[in-house]
Amino acid sequence: MSRSLTRVVGASLIGTTVEWYDYFLYGTAAALVFGKVFFPHSDPLTGTLLSFLTYAIGFAARPLGALVFGHFGDRIGRKRLLVLSLLLMGGATTLIGCLPTYNQVGVLAPVLLTCLRLVQGFALGGEWGGAVLLVSEHGDQRRRGFWASWPQGGAPAGNLLAAGVLSLMTSVQSDSEFLAWGWRVPFLLSAVLVMVGLWIRLSVDESPLFKQALAAAQAREAAAKASPASAAESLPLVAVLREHWRDVLVAMGARMAENISYYVMTTFVLVYAVSHAHFHKQSALNAVLIGSAIQFALIPLFGALSDRVGRRPVYLVGAVGVGVWAFVFFGLVDTHSFGQLVLAVTVGLVFHSAMYAPQAAFFSELFATRMRYSGASIGAQFSSVAAGAPAPLIATALLKDYGNATPIALYVAAAAVITVLAVICAKETRGRDLATVERHSPGTGSPLVEGGLAAADA
Repeated sequence: MSRSLTRVVGASLIGTTVEWYDYFLYGTAAALVFGKVFFPHSDPLTGTLLSFLTYAIGFAARPLGALVFGHFGDRIGRKRLLVLSLLLMGGATTLIGCLPTYNQVGVLAPVLLTCLRLVQGFALGGEWGGAVLLVSEHGDQRRRGFWASWPQGGAPAGNLLAAGVLSLMTSVQSDSEFLAWGWRVPFLLSAVLVMVGLWIRLSVDESPLFKQALAAAQAREAAAKASPASAAESLPLVAVLREHWRDVLVAMGARMAENISYYVMTTFVLVYAVSHAHFHKQSALNAVLIGSAIQFALIPLFGALSDRVGRRPVYLVGAVGVGVWAFVFFGLVDTHSFGQLVLAVTVGLVFHSAMYAPQAAFFSELFATRMRYSGASIGAQFSSVAAGAPAPLIATALLKDYGNATPIALYVAAAAVITVLAVICAKETRGRDLATVERHSPGTGSPLVEGGLAAADA
């Protein structure tokens, strides 16, 4: 592996770790803290529901972030947009650590919290696509699944870091101290992490494939500058929806089980384990810590496996696995055994890893270079509004209404069915050359190519 690719992989992993730390820190705090700090006059489960509602609102901004960052990422480059997303995310997270509580300023406190959560969602909506594409477009097609999976490792690493810092704070503080000020420390720590991530991210080069596609696009635009059709063609969003709408739907469907299972098994489980199974909150955090550490190690392995057997088989194993495991998951938590809780979370994250690891290469290989940032981001982030956003909220509401976890397991299983159908409908993408485009001229069926290169279909 070249030094350039090493630097890009490292920068993408560290950058995504910082961004996911910020994002997951909010979700973990929403489960354990925000209901008491920002909605103190509600009963515990209602306060948690309101807290998760502000959490879900952040997902609403992710599609907007995908559209904006995808558009400019396909126009001016991946690197610049990744720097901007890191600054936005870190700034919003640090400010959350400075917010007044409900008891200090009343309803203004949750309003400000919601606004900052929207900024977080907007930033993350643009982060994911750029980070995985930067690695995918630098690496070779033979081992793309392995190298592109490393930015995916930023999710469990960020969750590990967020849960770890909160677990440390709860272990050295009383509940009253933690609620008074201790919860703020992990959010303020984001400022330091962002500076580290920014320094590393600024050191990488722009994607070579993007540079080639940009030069080709500039030549096309210069040749057809006066044509109204060329103006529409220059908009990546328009091109994606016209030429790759099936691929967008595949990506959205593939995300359903991956997104829903993850937030149920890492965020909602904190609520379920503490309020329903009566674990101490530190035990619940520690279970997520252990599961996230194992997942971080597994993601590159599943990425490498997808290079050998294909993206679809690995993804399908994960989707079927989480659909079945959801029914086992809550039964293990209900045993009130810490070991069984760790087993439930860890196995759930193993199946999640089988979907999440090949996802970066899989989605990258679906779209052309000049619209890849937009296509991958739209497919990934629009589905998150229907999947990850309401998952903890729906799970909490189902628990409140039914008093048991069976409806929640059915909810996860239904998402798994959608994902299985989406992946079955997709073509295998392993081995595709990212410099080529697998698309067809509308109404003709004739293959079009990008930059004069013939399309390759693995």
